[in-house]
Amino acid sequence: MIAQVIVDVVHTNVDRPFSYLIPEGLEPRVGSRVEVPLGKRRVDGIVTAILPETDLPDDLPLHKLRPIHDVLDDYPALLPLLLKLARQLAEENHCPLSETLRLMLPAAMRTGRIQRKLETVAQLVSGVDAQARADEMRRAPKRAMLLRLLADGQPHALSQLSELVANPRDGLRALEDLGLIEISQQEVFRSPYQPEDDQRSIAPELTSDQQEALGSMIPAMERGEGAFLLHGVTGSGKTEVYLAMVSRALEMGKGAIILVPEIALTPQMVRWFHSRFGPATAVLHSRLTDGQRYDEWRRIRLGQARVVVGARSAIFAPVEKLGLIVIDEEHEQTYLSDKHPRYDARRVAALRCENEGAALVLSSATPSILSFAKARRGDYTLVEMPRRVGNRPLPEVTVVDMRKELEAGNRSIFSALLIQKLKACLDSGHQAMLFLNRRGYNTFVSCRSCGYVVKCPQCDLSMTLHRTHEDDPGQLRCHMCGAVQAPPQTCPECGSKYIRYFGSGTQRVEEEMHKLFPGVKTVRMDIDTTRGRDAHARLLETFRKGESQVLIGTQMIAKGLDFPKVTLVGVIAADMTLNLPDYRSVERTFQLVTQVAGRAGRAQEPGEVIVQSYKPDHPCIEAAAKQDYRAFFEMEFSRRRTGLYPPFTQLARLLVESPAEDSCKALAESLHAQLQAWLNENPAQQKKTLMVRMDEAPVKKIRGQYRYHVLLKLFSHPDAEPVLQKLAELAKTENERCQVYCEVNPATMM
Repeated sequence: MIAQVIVDVVHTNVDRPFSYLIPEGLEPRVGSRVEVPLGKRRVDGIVTAILPETDLPDDLPLHKLRPIHDVLDDYPALLPLLLKLARQLAEENHCPLSETLRLMLPAAMRTGRIQRKLETVAQLVSGVDAQARADEMRRAPKRAMLLRLLADGQPHALSQLSELVANPRDGLRALEDLGLIEISQQEVFRSPYQPEDDQRSIAPELTSDQQEALGSMIPAMERGEGAFLLHGVTGSGKTEVYLAMVSRALEMGKGAIILVPEIALTPQMVRWFHSRFGPATAVLHSRLTDGQRYDEWRRIRLGQARVVVGARSAIFAPVEKLGLIVIDEEHEQTYLSDKHPRYDARRVAALRCENEGAALVLSSATPSILSFAKARRGDYTLVEMPRRVGNRPLPEVTVVDMRKELEAGNRSIFSALLIQKLKACLDSGHQAMLFLNRRGYNTFVSCRSCGYVVKCPQCDLSMTLHRTHEDDPGQLRCHMCGAVQAPPQTCPECGSKYIRYFGSGTQRVEEEMHKLFPGVKTVRMDIDTTRGRDAHARLLETFRKGESQVLIGTQMIAKGLDFPKVTLVGVIAADMTLNLPDYRSVERTFQLVTQVAGRAGRAQEPGEVIVQSYKPDHPCIEAAAKQDYRAFFEMEFSRRRTGLYPPFTQLARLLVESPAEDSCKALAESLHAQLQAWLNENPAQQKKTLMVRMDEAPVKKIRGQYRYHVLLKLFSHPDAEPVLQKLAELAKTENERCQVYCEVNPATMM
């Protein structure tokens, strides 16, 4: 027999199946990982087909084939439907199949850095009367104790026995020599769960809105179909709907995947699902250790875990008989991967559901404009939950005009009203959350004499000042590449001593909070405080237990979190994201403000939200304050129709990156010229193309790579597909000094 193998090498020269002989004693199957010779080296690969030797083409004689060296697992690592998904993604992304196959497996498994963890276990031999034999061993009390501990017939780890019996090895060997017990090696799964995660919960009585939503979706799931947009206000109990749907999927013998947008949300969601479904729940995200991630993946692949909760990459979890995929907070940009191969987890979820006969649920209090437009068009079934659980009111929102605060002489980052409300909240023993979507202490350093702004030498971005307190000189950090340097004492450009710090980040908010309320404990959540393993869970648990009264953070605290004691939310600078050079900036601002406002008043006590803004009369801020999604949608949809932005058009680009600016610019100009010439020869496609231009990327340099792009705006129309195919073809241009990427509606245009 012959195995067709895709080798784990990302290059167009090897982007095809290679044929290998299957030697006697090896039994690879479709989806198996194998080690094969490639040239003078050995590489890993995935078997994509098993063929009889009679299917070999005439120009490939059998004697020229080399044999597979080894099969790396005792089961196929890739399910057939995931192999199909990898092919679909490779075709859509115009990239080698080996690149999309890498998405399907834990990186440590693929590189061989991790192995199964084994431990020594002892178990009573079947038929042995442990109590009777222990009673006979009066002169060997250690052996008697071990026999009694093993009397239940279950395997017990040596490490566990060592906690109860000192130095048990000799006693166990003696019992083994007597034929009373068996000592063996058993696989242990490295668990990411904490001991408190073992607490079980019972499903509460559902509200009428929850029952109505389930009545719309479960029948379709039972038929193996359905794509839904679940639009429920913050606090309406959408998670209980997910739990009920997963419970029904398990009853049907099917599995489920639940995606959350932030790792910060994962501990909370995992706790809810693990408390309901126990060991059937697995978790996948990038903050697990290599061993934990590998073992959780194996539990899923072996069918021991049927419910998967995780961040974006969990969409590739090897769940057999998939019945349901839920994408929580579906509007979030984190579902778009900005690494190659780029993918949208929502699109991947739709493909998996279509391939595997599963139901898809996209859920949000503030759905993306594109998803809500699709629901109105009928692509998704719209399911609405317009009321909070228990008919609790939405929080009362007050918008503070920060321009008037300045006029009144208040130069603090806190308005007088927010300070007043914070005092009342803390005095009453409740908790508060303060949101600012910018980390660090000051956001940029500038010279007052010449206007020079300190930028990262590797990236075309201003550096942010980070420090622990006001007197600390601190460090300047680049939030793109992580570069660090000391802040200048004089201007590097003109030599002036008038160096000043501008803007505020979460560190500054925390410091100001401690000045105003010295005895109040705070927790800060941003990338700087959550780098360590389990940092998200530890910080959130501290706040959940009431060990701190104020949670300060960036967008990772803005959605999905449920803290019953939070009655006040302060949005420090609501209009910050309005100024981003992105057509989606208005939508993102509305979503952030609405979502963070929804963290208040989720239990018995009513909630209050203070929104600080320098543009309080902006329609986006006004709609967010009223928490009126439909009004915002109509306004934004109309604006995009007028301005010809997605979903009415598509934005695409060829992004060129190189350490040499001249080479980068020259290749971008060449690609632009080739594309323009092709459009001139194809007038039908030119009519669908609204704009073509070559320019510096908005961020000209990242991590030492110069960046230019050829930017296009196209009508969203099937006739425009040849233009995208031409872009993909141009992206394959070979150049030693440059990399070229084709991006369609990218997550960011920077």
